[in-house]
Amino acid sequence: MATESAHSEGAELGRFLRARRTQTRPDHVGLTVGAGIRRTPGLRREELATLAGISIDYYVRLERGKETRPSPAVLDSLARALHMDDQQHQHLRELAARAARYAPEPPPAPSRTVRPHLKLLLESLRPNPAYVISRSLDLLAWNPGGLALYAGLDDWPVKQRNLARYFFLHPAARELFRQDWDRQITTCVARLRAIAGTAPDAPDLTNLVGELLLKSPDFAGLWERYEVTGRKAAQKTFHHPQVGTLTLTSQSLHIEGTPGQRIGVYTAEPGSPDHDAMLLLDRVDMGDMSDMTAPRPARRP
Repeated sequence: MATESAHSEGAELGRFLRARRTQTRPDHVGLTVGAGIRRTPGLRREELATLAGISIDYYVRLERGKETRPSPAVLDSLARALHMDDQQHQHLRELAARAARYAPEPPPAPSRTVRPHLKLLLESLRPNPAYVISRSLDLLAWNPGGLALYAGLDDWPVKQRNLARYFFLHPAARELFRQDWDRQITTCVARLRAIAGTAPDAPDLTNLVGELLLKSPDFAGLWERYEVTGRKAAQKTFHHPQVGTLTLTSQSLHIEGTPGQRIGVYTAEPGSPDHDAMLLLDRVDMGDMSDMTAPRPARRP
């Protein structure tokens, strides 16, 4: 059992290294590429080993999951050679730590319980759309605007409401985020990849990822890239079917004492057309939405 677990954890470390290696262009790390056709995308194994100052045999063992205890110096050298950013470097360290200690039993799924005072906080934030989200992007609690902002999400049963599932499987998602769709889904997958790399057997993640790999070719392609750094914009533009186009500033905050829960809040300048649209979204729980399609006031110059 311990041997199988060690191999599994080492394989995850190897997958991450291989993904970063094959997506790192030689000219980005100071290597001169000859005129011939390269059969290997990105860096070759021997090129990376040379840049990191380790033997090719040792690097091959790392990438194949057979070496599970690289030293901190080796990890730092690989991170520098691959020009990893801080988040990628930290993810590499976490994968190596997990491979070294093994985890014979999968961890339980984190609690979905949201404390009562957090639900009161969401209510107090109205009309700003706000929600509490789990580490695997399950929507756990929300105020009216927080749910209405993701058009059509309320059509799904409560336990099915997950933002990753929404992005890749809901027919309204692509139109809602048509302005920067690629960034939205890339950031979403990168976040799940970062968590799954250090908790690959956690049921809340494996069930979701398994479903999306099966149902969404877009998700499967991004998952294979193994990006862990999401480029999250401070502002998001929503092309909402009920209130029109609105651009909101987003903020996500970790909730202390919870199993990875975060609170997400959207804001807009008071008196702006975006704020007016927020007010309409906040009324979604008041029944009739027929008056929510009224023309929006012109944006101020």
